[in-house]
Amino acid sequence: MQRPDVRAGLAVSAAASLVLAAGCSGGGGAGPTDGRSAASPAPATSAPASPASPSPAAPPAKGTVKVVRTLTEGLKSPWGLAALPDGDLLVSSRDEGTITRVDGESGEQTVLGSVPGVAPAGEGGLMGLALSPSYAADHLVYAYFTTESDNRIARMLYDEKKPAGQQLGAPDTVLRGIPKGTVHNGGRIAFGPDKMLYAGTGETGETGLAQDRASLGGKILRMTPDGQPVHGNPSADSVVYSWGHRNVQGLAWDADKRLWAAEFGQNTWDELNVIEPGGNYGWPEAEGKAGRSGYLDPVAQWKPAEASPSGIAMAQGSVWLAGLRGERLWRVPLAGAEPSAQPQAFLGEEYGRLRTVVPAGGNKLWLVTSETDTRGTPGPGDDKILLLEVT
Repeated sequence: MQRPDVRAGLAVSAAASLVLAAGCSGGGGAGPTDGRSAASPAPATSAPASPASPSPAAPPAKGTVKVVRTLTEGLKSPWGLAALPDGDLLVSSRDEGTITRVDGESGEQTVLGSVPGVAPAGEGGLMGLALSPSYAADHLVYAYFTTESDNRIARMLYDEKKPAGQQLGAPDTVLRGIPKGTVHNGGRIAFGPDKMLYAGTGETGETGLAQDRASLGGKILRMTPDGQPVHGNPSADSVVYSWGHRNVQGLAWDADKRLWAAEFGQNTWDELNVIEPGGNYGWPEAEGKAGRSGYLDPVAQWKPAEASPSGIAMAQGSVWLAGLRGERLWRVPLAGAEPSAQPQAFLGEEYGRLRTVVPAGGNKLWLVTSETDTRGTPGPGDDKILLLEVT
């Protein structure tokens, strides 16, 4: 059932106002291609090589979304979500600083414990979660969280044999010193196909940090599981992978191992970007598809009222973006590194603010609502984890 403020023709008007980045330049010579500025610098080093095989055929121009069921409800400020090997889920509470296990069949909730040192305030708190690439052997859970002094990434041993509420080991800090603020803390972490750890950070409202190569704010970071710089990063002694970002909360890889990221704009454009190592994505000098020399343009862009994207996921050949302010789920079908058709909006204002979306295998997705994050209007059962079936 839709919320009372739903507008007629929501998906149609939203799609009509969305602007896709241009393909090739209409002028002669070396015009912009792939929706990027012609003068964008080539990265000094490259990411792990993508396979030479051609990309799979583009998905259908129009997709579908079906809510199969509500897995669980009554969550408080849920933010990060990680799928365990057995199908259960771990979900973080931004404001309570806890990690909860949710049974993937019954939806039963079991609190693992609190993460020491979390200092929730504004948009900060306990945010992204990720499982170690060697989780089956080491049982390590990674978390991105705000402390009294910074944002940081730590890992904890998850011991299922201990009593509920005491199953998290002491945090082992992997990376510290990410700037914190009342707003724009980033917070998404994910392990890539290269088994390296990636993190999306924000510029905390201090816009100059995004262009400051010495700062970890307003960046996408790439590091080893121990938090060290990786061979192939733009600078051998730095975890900074790309910069010029305002607030990155969505990270996902396609079948060709390209990294995609969703980014909050200010007043003009939210962005979906393909991330290149050493790429400068323009903030605060450029917002959206600016076509300015030296900056990489987004592949797609939205008005913030229609998106404000947080988590993203890949499924069925499309990028799926969870919109907070937009209160809808966006589908962007892909053909290689470009959209193959107009993006499509689903679930418009039916479930409120949407925070995180995670693959659930095959044609299914897990979707986390975010009505209890102080900016929503909580209804009965909020917040929820939904199971979706998509095409």
